[in-house]
Amino acid sequence: MALPSALLDWQPEAFGTEPWRAFSAAFVHWSLFHLLANLLGAAVVAALGLAARLPRAATLAWAAAWPLAHLPLLLQPALAHYGGLSGVLHAGVAVAALWLLVRESGRRRLLGAAMAVGLLVKLGLEAPWGPPLRPAQGLLNGGFDIATAPLAHATGAGAGLLCAALALLLTHRQSRG
Repeated sequence: MALPSALLDWQPEAFGTEPWRAFSAAFVHWSLFHLLANLLGAAVVAALGLAARLPRAATLAWAAAWPLAHLPLLLQPALAHYGGLSGVLHAGVAVAALWLLVRESGRRRLLGAAMAVGLLVKLGLEAPWGPPLRPAQGLLNGGFDIATAPLAHATGAGAGLLCAALALLLTHRQSRG
């Protein structure tokens, strides 16, 4: 929150001359609660990766998804400012779900399937094709003091899927060759 948000947050009209915003937007938080919620989310996604014993390639796919999660926000110019980790966190969940679905079997594959279904249901309920910002709803309604950007969640998940699919393809080719 001490960072200069005006220089770092996602602003579609500034992207052409300030492309670093695809990276730096994740460091911008609009309140202490927003920061704490994103840090907790990052810890949960990191713990998921450790518990699932995801390989380094999955971590690299998640890192590659970071800027790609923000680029499709250009499709919603009404989202004049965006900051936070939520898109990147959704990318991490998508990477983990796809990795477990493709590379695992039994209960671990079922876990990946359950994560994928849960993520799809969440994204569908958020209706990312609607207004760019929504007041927080549900359990966090009383405590979350900023609006959410559902499109960022969807673009993050999409970027995670894309990067995970590429990483799975590359690691499959390397293991065969």
